Amino acid sequence: MTTPLTLTSGRHLDGTARLTVSGEIDMSNAGSLAQALDDHTGPLVVDLTAVEYLDSAGLSVLFAHADRLRLIVTPLLEPVLTVSGLTDLATVHAAAPDHRPPA
Repeated sequence: MTTPLTLTSGRHLDGTARLTVSGEIDMSNAGSLAQALDDHTGPLVVDLTAVEYLDSAGLSVLFAHADRLRLIVTPLLEPVLTVSGLTDLATVHAAAPDHRPPA
């Protein structure tokens, strides 16, 4: 069974392409995330503030695109990205306390 995942494209406030991700990212749907990242060329802001779960399959997808990503994360995901080493390769920003993913 596929884990629920929603991917929504748009623009960040500075005009950079933005991908808002919500739900769970695991091996059942990491391919969808990979395809969405492949569909965007150049710098990309990835809003992960509505992600409830991220496993190694999802991390692998993010690592493959790390050099062009700016990740927006919650305190839940920040340690996972730090321990994995992704914060050394991608730009990672903690979401503002009042941040809410776009509806």
